[in-house]
Amino acid sequence: MSNQVEHQFSRLVREIRKQYVGNGPEKIRTRFVGSWAIIEMKGNLTEVEKWMIDSDEGRKMIQETRTKMVKDIYKRAEVVEKLENLVGAKLITLFSDINMDADLAITVYVFDRKIEGGKPSPLQPAKRMCM
Repeated sequence: MSNQVEHQFSRLVREIRKQYVGNGPEKIRTRFVGSWAIIEMKGNLTEVEKWMIDSDEGRKMIQETRTKMVKDIYKRAEVVEKLENLVGAKLITLFSDINMDADLAITVYVFDRKIEGGKPSPLQPAKRMCM
């Protein structure tokens, strides 16, 4: 598996986020480490969410909603199948969190076997990844 697959994984995750959340991250990078696919995403929050995180209540609501939404997306068989077909392994679970101050989200996908990857793909602006 090569850097190209990491790039394809990033594109797929962005497409999934756009389809189910309504927007995708501005920048995204995938790294394969053992059986993990680690996704770093910058520029996730909408303008409304950026405004809402100024209050403790808004921050809590966005944190909980985004975390639940991401986990729910990956319970869909058609989404899981796309990821598994790309890397040739079964998805076991995932972990996801977002740092709202940095507008940085990390999702770790745990597969049932080692994912062969190359060097980390460069963090790409959305314009270059979304075509």
